[in-house]
Amino acid sequence: MSGQSLLVPGELSPTRSVPGNIRRPEYVGKPAPTPYTGPEVQNPETIEAMRVAGRIAAQAMAEAAKIIAPGVTTDELDAVAHTYMCDHGAYPSTLGYRGFPKSLCTSVNEVICHGIPDSTVLRDGDIVNLDVTAYIGGVHGDNNATYPVGDVDDESRLLVERTREALDRAIRAVRPGRQLNVIGRVIESYAKRFGYGVVRDFTGHGINSSFHSGLIVPHYDSPHATTVMRPGMTFTIEPMLTLGTYEYDMWDDGWTVVTKDRKRTAQFEHTLVVTDSGAEILTLP
Repeated sequence: MSGQSLLVPGELSPTRSVPGNIRRPEYVGKPAPTPYTGPEVQNPETIEAMRVAGRIAAQAMAEAAKIIAPGVTTDELDAVAHTYMCDHGAYPSTLGYRGFPKSLCTSVNEVICHGIPDSTVLRDGDIVNLDVTAYIGGVHGDNNATYPVGDVDDESRLLVERTREALDRAIRAVRPGRQLNVIGRVIESYAKRFGYGVVRDFTGHGINSSFHSGLIVPHYDSPHATTVMRPGMTFTIEPMLTLGTYEYDMWDDGWTVVTKDRKRTAQFEHTLVVTDSGAEILTLP
């Protein structure tokens, strides 16, 4: 693995503004969202709205990914995604969620998730995860992917490729009538082939008009994830695989989660709806 120095916090830029005509999620300006009490199975109108939100989130992530290169700051990535979402009438869901200060998460190298975009400069050989969620039409669409920065070592490249494959396998395992724990079983069994850690304390989640509905989708084989999948259920799958332990530390910012052994980690995510025969990905550009 690359011998680059470990990540340290950078400086935050001022909070980006969102045009006043763009609808805000109810949690903006509050310390926490109102708990979701609605159904996990959504009606066709909500699912169609989520397709719109998902496409915008996916395209915003793709636009930000176009500028990934050595010398680019994570704050510059945030600016691109923020502008794209606002230009398409969507609110960046992370901005103001429980006080999160930016419009996407940028998790570099040993950062498992929830990295805050700042003055950190990407270096040749890094890997960086972009996690983008868009809110429009009263619903959210959430996706993420891990990208190489310049030339990465083989160990990092394989980690990224295999984490994407873990997500793809998990999506193929979605079927109505199956319990949610089949998702984690598929991911964990695949990751174990390569000796990867599977992060346990950060999971997929229900999503709809709520950013996080309360439904939990573990990425390991959890005996507690016995909820039966039904057509119309909407949730994310977002495996986080590590080159070492799945245990973690959190920075003082209360968001940035890093592997305890500081080895690298990768993540991929889609928002899905369960169909009569499997799953439809709602976060496609």
